[in-house]
Amino acid sequence: MEPKRTKIVACEPRSNYHVWIRFDDGLEGEVDLSHLVGKGVFDAWKSVEFFNQVRVDPKTDTITWDDDIDLDAYVLREKVKKTQKQ
Repeated sequence: MEPKRTKIVACEPRSNYHVWIRFDDGLEGEVDLSHLVGKGVFDAWKSVEFFNQVRVDPKTDTITWDDDIDLDAYVLREKVKKTQKQ
């Protein structure tokens, strides 16, 4: 049996390189991505305007920036779950 794929259905940029995310099962919360800014492909995030262009990619069901940067929906889900336990 194949595990259910994690799907992001909505997102919004927030201040200080945080992103609010909602998953298809209703789980939602903010993820802090500030630790990635300036590293490798995330150098583009030094432009806050670019970071604020985050959107959900309908093909991959995860968040993306300009089709060049995307993040694993499963990892993001685990980060949201961890912040809710605190």
